[in-house]
Amino acid sequence: MPPLTPAGALRRIAFLLERAREPSYRVQAFRTAAAVVDSLDADELDRRIRTRTLTDLKGIGAKTGTVVTEAHRGELPAYLAGLEQQYAEIAPQASAAAALRAALRGDLHTHSDWSDGGSPIREMAEAAIGLGHEYLALTDHSPRLTVANGLTAARLERQLDVVAELNAELTPFRVLTGIECDINADGSLDQEAELLGRLDVVVASVHSDLRADRAAMTDRMLAAVENPLSDVLGHCTGRLVIGRQQRNGTQRPRPESQFDAEAVFGACRDTGTAVEVNSRPERLDPPMRLLALAAEIGCVFAIDTDAHAPGQLDWQDAGCARAVECGLGADDVVNTRTAEDLLAWTRSG
Repeated sequence: MPPLTPAGALRRIAFLLERAREPSYRVQAFRTAAAVVDSLDADELDRRIRTRTLTDLKGIGAKTGTVVTEAHRGELPAYLAGLEQQYAEIAPQASAAAALRAALRGDLHTHSDWSDGGSPIREMAEAAIGLGHEYLALTDHSPRLTVANGLTAARLERQLDVVAELNAELTPFRVLTGIECDINADGSLDQEAELLGRLDVVVASVHSDLRADRAAMTDRMLAAVENPLSDVLGHCTGRLVIGRQQRNGTQRPRPESQFDAEAVFGACRDTGTAVEVNSRPERLDPPMRLLALAAEIGCVFAIDTDAHAPGQLDWQDAGCARAVECGLGADDVVNTRTAEDLLAWTRSG
């Protein structure tokens, strides 16, 4: 096994524990720790390890802290090595996941500081180049999501000019123009149709009224999927397996939205809309049973990170592991395609 980053080692352990049907709280502990490590820059992580203050951070315990420290030294953490030996039958699946990850040419769902991301577009692009990507779709939020500083049509127009200038500098790497477009309650998309038609990638996602009844949510999602401007159905259930920190200190998971998954995935198959395998540790959406259903129905997929910072762009490993578990390969995933082939697909509408 090649050297893993500290966060990568933690996520690998979570994957092994989940595959072995270990209790969910054990799996969650390693996913939470990985999210904490992802939030640290390299200097801060190094300082915490040197001063032995890593476990002062909420979400990092003695066991996870040891894993982080050993991986930071370039070692295979002893706890991970033990799991690899204990669950040796999982190794072929891990190899298949690694092969799928190597086949990915880019990421179709990322955010910059133009909306609710934390870094400029250039930094996101340079991080993607460092990971070996050939392209990165910039999909900042649409205007309705004001809490995420969603882009008005005018701001999105300006972003297109910025991306064009950056692409001239970074060629052959390419920043694909895009948006994560809210699916409105009536199923329409939250941006001007003419402008959406000019973008390379449109990820359509539900962010509001997540507790709508099953029939209403199904109709809403079907309308969006059947819109020829939609390319990818983002984080379809809206669930959070790791709850976001609230002002009162609580951190509760968010349950899945209810919809007719067979109907929605059938529409995705029929329209050629990709189902997103969202790799964010707190999302991991769709859940495995729905991911398996979408695979059985014959959908195509996009394995994305939904990254809001450069260090989150390596989260595709988790998505690949989940995809392989459901029998998916490179031919099922649209972001294994070259930029030219990908754009031919998105523009076929």
